[in-house]
Amino acid sequence: MSAEPARDIARAAIKAAVRAIPVGRVSSYGAIAQRAGWPGRARLVGHVLRTSEDADLPWQRVLHADGRLAAPPGTALARRQARRLAAEGVTVRRGRVAAEYFVGAGDLDALLWRG
Repeated sequence: MSAEPARDIARAAIKAAVRAIPVGRVSSYGAIAQRAGWPGRARLVGHVLRTSEDADLPWQRVLHADGRLAAPPGTALARRQARRLAAEGVTVRRGRVAAEYFVGAGDLDALLWRG
């Protein structure tokens, strides 16, 4: 398999994992990478989110594993991410989201296949 098809497969899997995060919940770059089948590739998740032109992709739901917003503190992007999360009912305090809002890779699987 050449690099381009593999890149497209990874991009699609990552976007699907991000879309699976329910409204009002967040996940980490690492958990998304694991869920997408690319464990240990958290930076790839960041790259996909950063370069995506998909306006409907809920990028705001992906954070650092310690709850920090993805964008540097005090930037317009950090404020935008915090506003978007707040609109979904997620509380952001001092640039962080509490652990109670997180879903992990296994939690995403359970949410997808429940019912």
